[in-house]
Amino acid sequence: MPDTQSPTRKRIVDAATRLFYAEGIGRVSVDAVAEEAGLTKRTLYYHFKSKDDLIAAYLDGRDQPNLKRMAGWFDAAEGGADRKVEAIFTNLARSARHPKWKGCGFLRTAAELASMPGHPAVKVGARHKLNFETWLAGALSDHGVGEPPALAREIVLLIDGCFSIMLIHRNPDYIEAAGRAAVTLVRARISGSPV
Repeated sequence: MPDTQSPTRKRIVDAATRLFYAEGIGRVSVDAVAEEAGLTKRTLYYHFKSKDDLIAAYLDGRDQPNLKRMAGWFDAAEGGADRKVEAIFTNLARSARHPKWKGCGFLRTAAELASMPGHPAVKVGARHKLNFETWLAGALSDHGVGEPPALAREIVLLIDGCFSIMLIHRNPDYIEAAGRAAVTLVRARISGSPV
């Protein structure tokens, strides 16, 4: 049984992450990942029983770093919950302006696997999105915002909506517009007035 914490496995996942994020999972072969990692295909298959498992490991490796990054943006922002939520969108827009930004790897992978809802990578993506929503609901609750689970879900819809539209238009202004909508939703929950 291969060691899931081995340096070789990490090297494979790092190579897969670079290639899958840049080109998409369907366009990248196992041979390309092995070559990028500087290993044989046989070594790759020793650590991963299939390309599907490698795709799931790629997304699993992005889960906690992405959550930590968004939580860091939220925590570092000055002001109340509205400004902290806005900071997530502001930083996402800044990231989207980088030439290597290709959108949300979780959504892009799910789109490529749309006909395979039971795929292990789709399950990893669903878990990631739920983890973010759960974290956000807790952060909003800590800041005294009303209806935190419902609000967190609405904000997730705005985030994923702007990620989707970015794949079409490549214009970070959509992320900033979604951020302004999120601020409006948060402020309505703070004041208690209906949206």
